[in-house]
Amino acid sequence: MSVIWHDLECGAYTEDVALWRALAAEFGDPVLDVGAGTGRVSLDLARRGLSVTALDRDPVLLVELARRGDGLPLDTFAADAREFDLGHRFALCIVPMQTIQLLAGPSGRKAFLERARRHLVPGGALAIALADEMEPYEVMPGGPAPLPDVREVDGVVYASRPIAVIEEEDGFVLQRRREVVTLDGTCSVEENRIRLDRLDPEHLEAEAREAGLTLLRRELVPATAEYVGSAVVILRA
Repeated sequence: MSVIWHDLECGAYTEDVALWRALAAEFGDPVLDVGAGTGRVSLDLARRGLSVTALDRDPVLLVELARRGDGLPLDTFAADAREFDLGHRFALCIVPMQTIQLLAGPSGRKAFLERARRHLVPGGALAIALADEMEPYEVMPGGPAPLPDVREVDGVVYASRPIAVIEEEDGFVLQRRREVVTLDGTCSVEENRIRLDRLDPEHLEAEAREAGLTLLRRELVPATAEYVGSAVVILRA
């Protein structure tokens, strides 16, 4: 079921795709996609003829990605972004959709940045997306709520609704309510929580310098009605 939830909550986002295409055109391939999931970006690049390696810690998502990418120049690798060792180097490493903010603080980011640098060819680029500052909110009982993301699969209806962004001292917790309605009308509900580290471009750029990476520039991905915007920090090995 992780594939359905991942597609439902992340798969529809396209605002950043043009930037990843442009960076691949600028730096070439092979491309390493970190936190690839079911292939939202990896498949798009591979369909354009680029050689892509998709990295994710969830092997179930990667099995589905490989199925969807059958016949494309695409490899998958299941590993934690802080610990991977692929044995070869890339012209471009991309980290979309705030994956960097899931790595449990500075020590996790340090481990990833050092791994990424070692996996880049000399002059290769690392591009990392950061979420804009989030406004805390909470849906109150009976109050207005964002519309859910909904999908039907084999007659079963899946719905995921954002219900809160909770601010913490060093991060944010994103809460969603997931509902499943089966063919016989049975409804089950569970809460999903994702924690993002608080991280701005300046702090990330300082950490990258310590890891031996040089800042090239920043790019901006605008917000949409459904998604926050992001700053993309582009670094060179």
